[in-house]
Amino acid sequence: MPINPLVALGRLGQSPWLDFITRKLVASGRLAKLISDDGLRGMTSNPTIFEKAISGSEDYDDDIRRLAAEGKTPAQIFEVVAVADVRASCDVFRRVYDASGGTDGLVSLEVNPELARDTVGTVAEAIRLWAALDRPNAMIKIPGTREGLPAITRAIEAGINVNVTLLFGVKRYGEVIEAFCSGLERRARAGRPIDRIGSVASFFVSRVDGRIDPILDRQGDPAGLRGKSAIANAAEAYGLFQRSLETRAWKALAALGARPQRPLWASTSTKDPTYPDVYYVEALIAPHTVNTLPPDTLDAYRDHGRPEVRIAAAQAEAARVLPGLRDAGIDLDQVTGFLEEDGVGKFAASYRQLLTGLEAKLEALAAR
Repeated sequence: MPINPLVALGRLGQSPWLDFITRKLVASGRLAKLISDDGLRGMTSNPTIFEKAISGSEDYDDDIRRLAAEGKTPAQIFEVVAVADVRASCDVFRRVYDASGGTDGLVSLEVNPELARDTVGTVAEAIRLWAALDRPNAMIKIPGTREGLPAITRAIEAGINVNVTLLFGVKRYGEVIEAFCSGLERRARAGRPIDRIGSVASFFVSRVDGRIDPILDRQGDPAGLRGKSAIANAAEAYGLFQRSLETRAWKALAALGARPQRPLWASTSTKDPTYPDVYYVEALIAPHTVNTLPPDTLDAYRDHGRPEVRIAAAQAEAARVLPGLRDAGIDLDQVTGFLEEDGVGKFAASYRQLLTGLEAKLEALAAR
């Protein structure tokens, strides 16, 4: 019988995670089945996912009524239900976490996206959410903005597992690696253990093509670069990750038991219908990485994925694509800078939409 392609990914060194969370997924046993049958090894969440879960079902209504009766605001209600769902998911993943020595079995909860430009606020929220979750396999998502960099360092120093989100540019990714290592170094100097701290760097993929492809289309794309920018950018980031493991600073941390901050490929669903539905998944299969997949992409890969390590081919192609973009007058740093700023705005808007949806649900429940 052919091996499940998702399970095969794990055997190739790439951990498939699920970019989705609902209370029903956990309570129904479906999450446990995904772990046992598909080799699922972790989970990510964000306000958009929670907004759809809360507004699209009645699963949270009793909790919302009770919390509202206690005088909690929509933001406080969201935090309570989100923490509960992440804690429950952490418990389901605990065996994976223990069996992997803490490498996998992690579940992410994001700090308030409106704090993306607020270092002090991000640190305070990360510490508070980490304490509320009270699970060793929880992970706090912190944006990889300029202001997020010192927050990453402080959170790692405090012993918090960190998922660095909203990464688009290779230069910023290099700064994230430095922030991660600085946190480990500070913690080690204080005589505290660093061997159980997990971190991933979430590098957003398909949005790069979403920004660059229309420019290439207007130019007629003479060099055939359409649909290649995002993979080339991610492949370049993976090369930086590989080189970071060869530095003297990292080897000193590894000798103390530190584990690498793995690249996590995010936004790997296909936005352009002319591309195959597993286009970005196939191209970026690489050891020591994570791919967080929305349910539709997970199902598609289970059905017709062809697992094979292809990162070397992607890196070789990047050597052609990246200079080609420059020749076409496309400044990749400018593109990724725009996408970071745009992503910050969109994440904050999604959070505000979630709170608006909660307010609407409160009114509807009160009217019944």
